[in-house]
Amino acid sequence: MSGRRGTLLQKELTMTGDGERGHTGAVVYIDRSEIREGRADELRAGVSKLVDFVDAHEPQLIAYAFHVDEKAGEMTVIAVHPDSASLELHVEVAGGEFRKLAHLVTLREIRIYGRPSDRALALLQQKAEMLGEGVSVRVHEPDAGFAHCLPTPA
Repeated sequence: MSGRRGTLLQKELTMTGDGERGHTGAVVYIDRSEIREGRADELRAGVSKLVDFVDAHEPQLIAYAFHVDEKAGEMTVIAVHPDSASLELHVEVAGGEFRKLAHLVTLREIRIYGRPSDRALALLQQKAEMLGEGVSVRVHEPDAGFAHCLPTPA
């Protein structure tokens, strides 16, 4: 397919690489945090700024979304990375921005779907210690699958 505006170009990312950590495949990051009492509006404003920052500095990210459930008092973050290197870059680039939200939430869990590198796991454990207490980073490696990613038209 051509690169003309409006044309969908598909790039396939394998999730069944050579079995070594971090070499191939998309990585899906999901975390869940408890929102501190009365802070949902401030949190929404903060995550909006964070999303703008990440969008401007991390063009490799496939998807990045915050879901604030004020009634349940929780927030869920979902990020889809093309590979483990993208996840590493995200934690490094946006780390200072995460700290700005630390007073608004308590991180409860981080789940990773894919094959993160050991370095990515270490960075995520540091994030977990910064934003929560006793938070473990759980990794769910794929048994089989694929991902089709659609780049933004030029």
